[in-house]
Amino acid sequence: MNGSASGYERELKQILQADPESLARYSKSLPPASRPALTQWSGAPFLVVRAAGSFGFDLVALRNEFAFPIEVKASHSDTIHFTAASGRAAEQLKAHKASVHRVGLLVVYAFRRVGLRSEDPWRLFGVGQDDGRGRLGLVRRRLPSLDTTREGNAVLRWHDGLPLHEFLDLVGALITPPVGA
Repeated sequence: MNGSASGYERELKQILQADPESLARYSKSLPPASRPALTQWSGAPFLVVRAAGSFGFDLVALRNEFAFPIEVKASHSDTIHFTAASGRAAEQLKAHKASVHRVGLLVVYAFRRVGLRSEDPWRLFGVGQDDGRGRLGLVRRRLPSLDTTREGNAVLRWHDGLPLHEFLDLVGALITPPVGA
């Protein structure tokens, strides 16, 4: 993993929380037709908690309909192999799958391409809960799974992921307005 991981965690956290300055910076990387979804997003953001070290996930994004543990990865390369770095990421993936299976959640892997300027630098992937029930099932079906090599090792291929702005559009369409809105 390249770049400052905590910097990219903060970037994603601010986007998910609909921080106006962060959304403005992020929207510059999007095609003009994709930008209106961010305006809608600013009215229904997540509460995002940095969870690094405490839960084994980097972030946890919360709304009344959703809770997403998020693992943030960043690289200049368009592929991240989970067998790199002594297999730590592979062990982490195994632990993430076990913990979300027990409670019926979905882990979101957010892959940030470092140095990318011409398009949405974020791609999202889902791990867990393939039962297809409810709103979480709808999100799970839209999020691509992590790929595997011929040897069965997990790999993130940036080009195969769902762009972050499409994820925000999807979640925005599925959420109900807060009580009293």
